[in-house]
Amino acid sequence: MNYQFPKGFWWGSAASGPQTEGVFEGDGKAQNIWDFWYEEKPEKFFNEVGPDKTSQFYKKYHEDIQLMKATGHNSFRTSIQWSRLIPDPETGIVNQKAVDFYNDVIDNLLENDIEPFFNLYHFDMPMTLQEKGGWLNREVVDQYVFYAKTCFELFGDRVKKWFTHNEPIVPVEGGYLYGWHYPDEVNLKHGVQVAYHEALSSAKAIEVYHSMNLTGEIGIVLNLTPSYPRDPQNEADVKAARLVDGLFNRSFLDPAVKGEFPEDIVEWVRENDLMPETTPEDLAVIAENTIDLLGVNYYQPRRVKAKETPIEISGNSILPEDFYDVYDMPGKKMNPYRGWEIYEKGIYDTLMNIKENYNNIRCYISENGMGVEGEERFVNADGMIEDDYRIEFVTDHLKWVHQAIQEGSQVQGYHMWTCMDNWSWLNAYKNRYGFIAVDLDQEAKRTIKKSGYWFKELTENNGFN
Repeated sequence: MNYQFPKGFWWGSAASGPQTEGVFEGDGKAQNIWDFWYEEKPEKFFNEVGPDKTSQFYKKYHEDIQLMKATGHNSFRTSIQWSRLIPDPETGIVNQKAVDFYNDVIDNLLENDIEPFFNLYHFDMPMTLQEKGGWLNREVVDQYVFYAKTCFELFGDRVKKWFTHNEPIVPVEGGYLYGWHYPDEVNLKHGVQVAYHEALSSAKAIEVYHSMNLTGEIGIVLNLTPSYPRDPQNEADVKAARLVDGLFNRSFLDPAVKGEFPEDIVEWVRENDLMPETTPEDLAVIAENTIDLLGVNYYQPRRVKAKETPIEISGNSILPEDFYDVYDMPGKKMNPYRGWEIYEKGIYDTLMNIKENYNNIRCYISENGMGVEGEERFVNADGMIEDDYRIEFVTDHLKWVHQAIQEGSQVQGYHMWTCMDNWSWLNAYKNRYGFIAVDLDQEAKRTIKKSGYWFKELTENNGFN
């Protein structure tokens, strides 16, 4: 079968500033939470590799953009680092070296016919603001809005695709429930307040963007993880899956697209004494400033069943898992390196949910990818990694994206995570995701993998057989 995609489909990849740029003497960047946490607890990071050892995009971006072109990109998403652009949020003074860097990245991308998609927040809170509570502190919302406006003023003449946050549920999960982001607390009430302030900051940045009459569009990037009940006929399983979907998907999807928080989740939060501090004025801002475009990150499904195991209260905080159990579905296909289920139809189900329940808003697949450990096992005689498993993974997902388009989804593009192997938080370089290999032992030398050449052919044909 011939899978052809619509004319002008966005083909490319996604990355982030903190995972690719690196830290260099004299670059003017201040500490963010990752720089600080690595300095404090390097043993938490795989092989003790920290954010100073990223793929050095800050120095190598000219070469990298040529490699994007060689692998068929017509678009590329990255993020601006708040701590690089405005090292001291108290003064609000911009770092001219950062402005020059981002300007040159944007101009280089455009010269090579690659459209820049820019995200504003990718888990990298400036440390001076984290010391004030980070997203717990309402003042930080206003600091973020100032930062966003600064970005629009500096780069909005050329960048036409903006995103306020990448995966805002992750700082909640990682920082306030499960210990894989700083500040490494277990406090769901704090997590709910953080989620509320992230949603508010997004709406306020959208309000500013639209007030500036720029010619682009602005949205948010959400990791939408479809929640499937163990037994669709079992009321308790269905109810548990609905709660999980509400907590991890609709809690951000509804305010972003509909301007309101889902009623069942507000009720659940209230019943469990977790209500955040809100104001009517802030809720009005959220109601009136919804997104133009939705980025959808899809990696895996959630399998859910009604709570059957005893609840273990850790400390003084409840956890979402106190209300459901993970269903370990027999026979599921797994990525053994990441411990994630591979379920290609989930990408279609997600797009159909957006079509049917979210006004069929224009969206695109902003991340999808497969992390593999020890890829050097697959190097051939010419020094190229033969990652056929990645080609198969992307192909199988694209078939379902194509099916969604046939059924009326307004999905506009597909970005893989990621362009070249990059540093990934506590995992560092444990799993590799890129179309392009990065050899840290040889000054971050780049080599295109088999999947990169395949992607070039795919995008030139705007589809595949």
